[in-house]
Amino acid sequence: METGARAGPIPDQILGYPVFVISENETASLILALHRATHATLGALQARLADLALTASEVNALASLADGRARSIGELATDTATKPTTLTSLLDRLVRRGYVVRQLDPADRRSFLVSLTDDGRPVADTARAAVRDLDNAALAMVTSADLTGFRAVAQALTEVSR
Repeated sequence: METGARAGPIPDQILGYPVFVISENETASLILALHRATHATLGALQARLADLALTASEVNALASLADGRARSIGELATDTATKPTTLTSLLDRLVRRGYVVRQLDPADRRSFLVSLTDDGRPVADTARAAVRDLDNAALAMVTSADLTGFRAVAQALTEVSR
C-alpha cells in the first residue's frame, strides 16, 4: 500500500476514534508505547464492530480467516499470535455462534482444519474491512520511511522476545 507524506499535525481522532499519539519527546519505552497503541487500536475496532459482539481475539481470528483459506489450529495460532490452548476456547465460541467449523484434516487425521461457515463469511469480511479501514487511515498519515521503520522495530521486538 502506498503511504502518503505527513500533512500537518496528527489528528486527535481517526475514523471518529481517539488516537494515541507518541510524540517525538516520548520518554516511555517502545514496548509501553506499542502497548498503548495496541489498546487504542483494539478500542477503535471494538467500537466499530460493537454490533457484532466480538472480543478482540475473535475479531483477530475472523479477520485472519477472511481470506477464505482453511488453517490448522497451529497455523491460526501463529497467524493470530495466540496460544493454541487459548485459541481452542476462542474457536469453541465461534463454532457455537456458527461462524467457523473444525473438520478433520484429510492430510493428517490427527489434526483439524478451521474454516469459515457461510454465516461466518460476512462477519469475517466485516472484521477484515474494519482492520483495513484503520490500516488505511493510519497509513495515510505516515511516509514510506516511517512504515519501513515501524516494521523494523516490530521485527526487532519480535526477535528479542523469543
